[in-house]
Amino acid sequence: MSRTLIELLQEGLPTEAVLTDPDVTSAYSHDMASFCDAGAPAVVVLPRTVEQVQHVMRTATELRVPVVPQGARTGLSGAANATDDCIVLSLVKMNRILEISPVDRIAVVEPGVVNAALSRAVGEHGLYYPPDPSSWEMCTIGGNIGTASGGLCCVKYGVTAEYVLGLDVVLADGRLMSTGRRTAKGVAGYDLTRLFVGSEGSLGIVVRAVLALKPKPPQQLVLAAEFASTGAACDAVCKIMEGGHVPSLLELMDRTTVRAVNALANMGLPETTEALLLAAFDTPHPAADLAAVGALCEAAGATQVVPAEDAAESELLLQARRLSLTALEAVKGTTMIDDVCVPRSKLAEMLDGVERIGEKYGLTIGVCAHAGDGNTHPTVCFDAADADEARRARESFDEIMALGLDLGGTITGEHGVGVLKKEWLAREIGPVGVEMQRAVKAAFDPHHLLNPGKLF
Repeated sequence: MSRTLIELLQEGLPTEAVLTDPDVTSAYSHDMASFCDAGAPAVVVLPRTVEQVQHVMRTATELRVPVVPQGARTGLSGAANATDDCIVLSLVKMNRILEISPVDRIAVVEPGVVNAALSRAVGEHGLYYPPDPSSWEMCTIGGNIGTASGGLCCVKYGVTAEYVLGLDVVLADGRLMSTGRRTAKGVAGYDLTRLFVGSEGSLGIVVRAVLALKPKPPQQLVLAAEFASTGAACDAVCKIMEGGHVPSLLELMDRTTVRAVNALANMGLPETTEALLLAAFDTPHPAADLAAVGALCEAAGATQVVPAEDAAESELLLQARRLSLTALEAVKGTTMIDDVCVPRSKLAEMLDGVERIGEKYGLTIGVCAHAGDGNTHPTVCFDAADADEARRARESFDEIMALGLDLGGTITGEHGVGVLKKEWLAREIGPVGVEMQRAVKAAFDPHHLLNPGKLF
């Protein structure tokens, strides 16, 4: 069957777009998640046009071969992991920015456009595409749409779903469907656009996206506040949000994370702190906003508050935050990055609980968080070569998710479900929710060819 599959694919694809060498295709077998099984694909295809994607899906439907869509494979849930004998459909070659309209404030892009490339391109027109995942220099817009990505700026600007106005989607049988709009308003019919955002490639293949843009804001300024406890830092977060402030980011790094960043990059962050809170404003007068937030931090018990004086100092502080996950990985060589989001009012309970879990399992668990959203990233550091430590890492990861649900939260704020969390998705949404989601899946993909084994 493999030979027939390859021959049929080659009828509608350039020779260089069909990869069959196992040494090459194995590189496309998984994303960046730990503890997620991955199979060996039969073939990897790299289409450049919508018609080529349609050809792949028609072939897959004819032969009943599963298809796993992929972007840059920077995901953290196993959503892009191959299954045995599947077609891996890599969309990285479909990387054109088709249109930027300053009047309509939209961009029309193909799925392989890198997030940072889009941000820079629209910036030349005085516009701004806010969603900025930590992997923004590598991750693609299609992948961002598939997992409903977030980022540092979500506290003010929201997540990817809020910027996707319309999509062109190739369905499982090869038909092309357009959803949504390119207008500022539009409520015609069911919101199928929003349905595809976060669907992890399980309903169709996004081949074009209409994205909303905003006017480019002023350069933001950042404030750093040190706290003697994570509870005090979380109290400051609550006071800031309760006070009606709208920071462009509000990030938290615990003691373990701060020390890891210093060890990796010698950033000179204060290692005596138990929690470091970063707040930023991109308002016309950010210094005044930082002063007001600084006062709230001091009232909550901050031991030191240091506002950046210029953009260079601000960028240095943000670089420290962006290095957090890389630095924690260097602690033991392997990490499991959790993605639990809780109500802001429960943030302190979440962080205290994670600390207890780390002590229980004898593991280093660092926490960095989009604190303004209540979106925490407890990162379990372990030695993958140590079987017992790996077991404890997995058990602690699950216990952290259980804690998040107990606090009224969700198992994922922005990384998606994939393979890693599908058992937990069922726990969160319940049997009726699973039944209805499976019904939606069956309507779009009756033969269950698209990204099988993901979500549920």
